[in-house]
Amino acid sequence: MSTSCVHAVPLDKTPRVRTTAQLPIHLADGREAAGVMYSFHGLSDGKEHFVLRLGAGEAEAPLVRLHSECTTGDVLGSARCDCGPQLQESLTRLHEEGGYLLYMRQEGRGIGLYAKLDAYRLQEQGHDTYAANRALGHGDDERDYTAAAEMLKALGLTRITLITNNPDKRAQLEALGIEVAGVRPTGVFSGRHNLRYLEAKVRHTRHTLVLPGATEEA
Repeated sequence: MSTSCVHAVPLDKTPRVRTTAQLPIHLADGREAAGVMYSFHGLSDGKEHFVLRLGAGEAEAPLVRLHSECTTGDVLGSARCDCGPQLQESLTRLHEEGGYLLYMRQEGRGIGLYAKLDAYRLQEQGHDTYAANRALGHGDDERDYTAAAEMLKALGLTRITLITNNPDKRAQLEALGIEVAGVRPTGVFSGRHNLRYLEAKVRHTRHTLVLPGATEEA
């Protein structure tokens, strides 16, 4: 597939690749990686999710990272979460082993940036991240990975190895027809500003994180 081709809008609504473009990027360790970025037609939620492919070769079950957009962590380097370090670690691993980053426009576990900032204020008053969402009338996690499965299928990927600590990502993808052949955990990026946030993820949504002072995975 040409990396400079822009496709016409299809008549049907079947999700498919819209555009591909070369995207050289700088990794956290200073190396340069050659990426290919994909946009899509026909995603069921209408959002501008995208895929970044890194590395050479094609494994039978390639590495895939589903990463939900986090403006505060990914762009600004916020220490209140672990999103930025997880993204940088994933890009490095995908560059070294080959695979795909699915960047999902699901800020704040699906509630949006402004609502996430409202939740931050409630956390400053003593709520944990999930209690803050509920106080604002939202669910603990409102993310739906249907569009992620659609993008994978549009790329011909139905069997993957998932980089995640979140069991819900695997469960949703498998329910949507994607075979998850294996799961690779991310690192644990804990610090004084985000330890309570990470503890809440283990307690409420069973993230597989071993935090300081813990003796086994949750």
